[in-house]
Amino acid sequence: MNRSHTLSAVVGLALLATAPFYLNNSYYIHMIGTIMIYAILLFGLDIVVGYTGQVSLGHAGLFGVGSYTAGVLFFKLGAPVWLILIASVGVTAVFGAILALPALRVTGPYLAMVTLAFGTIVQILINEMTFLTEGPLGIKIPKPSIFGMKFTEDGFYWLILGLMAMSALVVDRILRSQLGRAFEALRGSPVASDCMGVSVYRYKVYAFVISAGFAGLAGCLYSYSEQYISPNTYNFELTVLFLLAVIMGGRKSRWGSLLGAAIIVILPKLLDDLALFRSVATTLAVLMALGAAVAISKKMATPRNMAIPVVGTAALAGFSFWLTSITDWRLSIFGLMILFVVYYLQDGIVGFFRNLLVRKTRSVDADAAFDPARDALSQAAAGRNAGEVLVAQGVLMQFGGLKALNMVDLHIKRGSIHGLIGPNGSGKSTMMNVLTGIYVPTAGTIAFDGQSVVGRTSSDIALSGIARTFQNVQLFGEMTALQNVQVGLHHTFDSNFVDVALNSSRYQRENDASVQRGLGLLHFVGLGELAAEEARNLPYGKQRLLEIARALALDPQLLLLDEPAAGLTAPDIKELITIIRKIRDHGITVILIEHHMDVVMSICDEVTVLDFGQKIAEGKPAQVQADEKVIEAYLGAPAA
Repeated sequence: MNRSHTLSAVVGLALLATAPFYLNNSYYIHMIGTIMIYAILLFGLDIVVGYTGQVSLGHAGLFGVGSYTAGVLFFKLGAPVWLILIASVGVTAVFGAILALPALRVTGPYLAMVTLAFGTIVQILINEMTFLTEGPLGIKIPKPSIFGMKFTEDGFYWLILGLMAMSALVVDRILRSQLGRAFEALRGSPVASDCMGVSVYRYKVYAFVISAGFAGLAGCLYSYSEQYISPNTYNFELTVLFLLAVIMGGRKSRWGSLLGAAIIVILPKLLDDLALFRSVATTLAVLMALGAAVAISKKMATPRNMAIPVVGTAALAGFSFWLTSITDWRLSIFGLMILFVVYYLQDGIVGFFRNLLVRKTRSVDADAAFDPARDALSQAAAGRNAGEVLVAQGVLMQFGGLKALNMVDLHIKRGSIHGLIGPNGSGKSTMMNVLTGIYVPTAGTIAFDGQSVVGRTSSDIALSGIARTFQNVQLFGEMTALQNVQVGLHHTFDSNFVDVALNSSRYQRENDASVQRGLGLLHFVGLGELAAEEARNLPYGKQRLLEIARALALDPQLLLLDEPAAGLTAPDIKELITIIRKIRDHGITVILIEHHMDVVMSICDEVTVLDFGQKIAEGKPAQVQADEKVIEAYLGAPAA
């Protein structure tokens, strides 16, 4: 966390901490407390929605589980508050795992439907299990006591503030760690995540369980805050409000979660007071006009792009003064305001103003001198014997009636550069996908370093020593170049959730090592000066090199390069050839798919040629180049 963020957090916490003194109104104190409770839940929900890219409509149900865990433990057992807080987090995390394990095997609208069904089932169970939850009657819970001293309204407010600050700190540490990079990688490219050794399914479940724990903490605090809980509270409307809060406030931002929580608490009350609505609508119109002016002056947006948001907010302000009563228009205005944010503020309110007013400045500690042979690839050549690193025999990959690979054999010598060429549609990328577990072959055997890889997951194969790049670049666009490489270094971390949350010395040591190692790999491929640049902003050729650096982070024995020269200029191709040779010199075997024949012929030791899924030639580059079947396959006619 940089200094500006730290300063803003300290100022914000100070203002919240002193609110009971300058507001002196129990209603407002209670409302701010509710906002902070919702913010705790949204911190966790943002992990699922903002980072992993999943849509959950079950967090109102998890919120209810946390509330009723607290209510039942107090009502039935009279448990102390510290035990109730721990139990609420633990029980809700377990429910989150129960939901996530089957639900996260589906994606998109199916996941939303499953999580929505979970929320509905939880509400029904709370209503029907009267022996435990008192059913529709609900449960009354007084303010908690510690050592016989009951919390006052202000005292409980400060307890909520402390737990919210702690939650924000823990979430921030998680999302800046290897766990956060793994979560964000799932959103950027699930296929690339698996091929970097980050199991998509496992880390989706992990993210959901962590998110559920924060929902449980929020639910527990909510039950004490309201002093009464009933099944009707945890309904579908609350689920939608939670999701909208993340979108409207701004994903991947703790300030966005806090703002989103404030919106869903204050907005309904705002639309009950016409005078207050006029003031807020006018302020919003002025801020939007100023923001548009800044965006246009910095050439971050065109007048045409900003016209609708500016005109829309101005029209809302004018409409507020035209109204004589807001009661009949309340739901319509609420819906229009939500649609406006969703359509025109894709990064939420916080993201919109951050993009306008703040230039992202990332610093990387690059003081150490990097010797690529030592820092980047020193482990790659260790302990590897001569012989064949990979043997594929009789590989058949069939899609319906189409045989994309038809009884293909491959023998890859350790320490060599083996070319895999052929016309478009010949099965080269299919072979790559089979070797890395994306496809399971219909028949045949594949042995890597003496062990079969058939049927193993992509993440397991990656961790065993096979790394790859992709024909179509699969980077994590919103992450920096260094963070992309650090995802490849995920396997070097032994620190767990507790280490990350407590910022333990083990985690700090491993994180510092990953930064140094990542920078070494970036220097190795010539991207050292671009470490802090987001991957999506890099030129296409540089993105290709970044994929190679990320793949090397796995310390592979075998590196599969799928058309790495595509999109590179002649000088870049020359540099690429040098890099591939250096990789081979460090003991890493390379399988190279490439359409640039000059690259293949200049660096490959052996070349295999595929055509319509069949191997038609294999041998030394010059021998293959003169083969009549190869010439016919490329030219479409028999050789003269």
